Amino acid sequence: MSTPAEIIESMKSRFNTDAAAGVDEIFQFDIEDADAYHLIIKDGALDIVAGTHDDPSVTLIMDSETMSGVMSGEIDGMQAFMMGKLRAEGNMMLATKLGAYFPN
Repeated sequence: MSTPAEIIESMKSRFNTDAAAGVDEIFQFDIEDADAYHLIIKDGALDIVAGTHDDPSVTLIMDSETMSGVMSGEIDGMQAFMMGKLRAEGNMMLATKLGAYFPN
């Protein structure tokens, strides 16, 4: 299993700039058993920052195992949400678009 830091780092290479054109959103990942990160997606560009943001568009809260499974495609994000392994605060519909910005 990859660490959250490795998973976040790997997102750079999977970032779909075309899907993110015109987007201005902040996705925060609060990993319960690791560090927090936030992704700033603005006009097709990606900036990854360690730590929390004061006003994220959506915050995804999960543990490392859930993050690894969701990001690798082994666990369906909606299933993880329904099972209580993934919580979202803020614009929950935005969380469903993560797959388009970071395809496997």
